[in-house]
Amino acid sequence: MMGDRIHPTTDSPTTASTADEIHPPFFPKPNPPPGTYVIQIPKDQIFNHPPPANAALHKRRPSSAASSRHRGCTCLRCFCFSLCLLLLLAVAIAVTGAVMYFVYDPKVPRYTIDRISIKGFDLNSTSQPSDPSINPDFKVTVRADNPNKKIGFYYGKRSSASVSFESETLCRGSLVSFYHGPKNVTVFETDLMGSGIRLSESMRGRLIADQNRGSVPIRVDLRVPVRAKVGGIKSWTVTVKARCELTVDRLDVDSRIKSKSCKVSVDF
Repeated sequence: MMGDRIHPTTDSPTTASTADEIHPPFFPKPNPPPGTYVIQIPKDQIFNHPPPANAALHKRRPSSAASSRHRGCTCLRCFCFSLCLLLLLAVAIAVTGAVMYFVYDPKVPRYTIDRISIKGFDLNSTSQPSDPSINPDFKVTVRADNPNKKIGFYYGKRSSASVSFESETLCRGSLVSFYHGPKNVTVFETDLMGSGIRLSESMRGRLIADQNRGSVPIRVDLRVPVRAKVGGIKSWTVTVKARCELTVDRLDVDSRIKSKSCKVSVDF
């Protein structure tokens, strides 16, 4: 009995299932339908080798990142070049200005009021009590002194002058246009006129009191556009402003200046 052993056959179900798991059955790929062509290309050739027609173009065309970096570097170089050029220009202008300043030693012209003649102030008159307005007329003699040895000044046409008492402007006018040469003193007259000026009762009272005391404070303001001339070079136009504080003995044609002081500034 022990010698009779039973061996499983190759056609048993268990053996066939095990063999299919180890070596699955081969099913051939279906054939394409008639009229269809299938071209198989290795994957490495698809990704690594562009078509011959586009290979040269691919080599000549830079990548987008490289192009952006190139444009950024170009803009940065242009900006740095422009900045350096502006700095050099500013340094050159500053050096030129410093050299001219030390060589020519520019000074602001000086102004003073030599004489003043006043009309139209009949404050005590009662001939027209219904019309308290006044029509002042000032004739002012201005003395302009140019202390520079090598710098002249051109006085422009858009100048202005005014006379005021406290905060009230009494009359206005303009100055003459002329060339003020180096180391030159020029004296000129200007007429300043006002019309229909109405003073408040308190201001009129103070003005009459000052005149009776023989000491009337007034102010003369001058505003002149000026261009400097150095050799054959003319500068840009600047505004020279002079404020002159005067004290006259009376508001009359023969008024006399008792004290005066002028401050000059330049508005660039």
